[in-house]
Amino acid sequence: MLEWFSSLPVVVQALLAGTMTWGLTAIGATLVFVFTTIERHIMNMMLGFAAGVMIAASFWSLLAPAIAFTEEAGGIAWLPATIGFLAGGAFVRLLDFATPHLHLASPIEKAEGPSTNLKKTTLLFLAITLHNIPEGLAIGVAFGAAALNMEGATVLGAFGLALGIGIQNMPEGAALSIPLRGEGLSRAKAFHYGQISAVVEPIAAMIGAAAVYFVQPILPYALAFAAGAMIFVVVEELIPESQADDGSDLATIGLMVGFAVMMILDVALG
Repeated sequence: MLEWFSSLPVVVQALLAGTMTWGLTAIGATLVFVFTTIERHIMNMMLGFAAGVMIAASFWSLLAPAIAFTEEAGGIAWLPATIGFLAGGAFVRLLDFATPHLHLASPIEKAEGPSTNLKKTTLLFLAITLHNIPEGLAIGVAFGAAALNMEGATVLGAFGLALGIGIQNMPEGAALSIPLRGEGLSRAKAFHYGQISAVVEPIAAMIGAAAVYFVQPILPYALAFAAGAMIFVVVEELIPESQADDGSDLATIGLMVGFAVMMILDVALG
């Protein structure tokens, strides 16, 4: 199976892996057919878990390989990683600035981005969709690195990254669909919004894979770019939301578990 998958064009590999993460998001969103509300401490733990996965992936799957690649090529090891990392954060900040959105724990008065008359449900959907873009890019860049035979980069390792992101997408799908149900949407509509928020991941994955495969010199910058974008999302959104009330201990435990799961996947499969 792995041999067949490895023989596919890198953009197709990224598409399939991104589609898997989208599918796992949809599985999480199906919980809206079972539950009408979600306890805040459970939400905190899920958000913490997602943050832990993204932090671990940013280092083990993206920044460390970018530094190692540059060092082996005889360059200044820290320079591309630093430039790419900061550019990734700036990219997400620009998306935040240009797109109206609302974080899960916030009242509609705290909506960010341009002033708009969009409904709260749409703003919540846009917030989750925005932070799925860096995840898709990370998957695509990882497959691109494997296709270029980068030292330490393998198709299995890239799949492990996609699997880790997909696992954290499951509670994320529930964390969007169930609150949307609470906002008055039907179960079917809440599920639709919950799962469709991840449709950007296979698209971004294809873009990331194609970019590094066809413009090989940007590889270390692209790896670090994806890492910076994900860390920005973690610090700006996931951690503050998970620590917003008395459930902070559970959120921290969730973060630790998420980090450990992603680290195991990366080391075992990388």
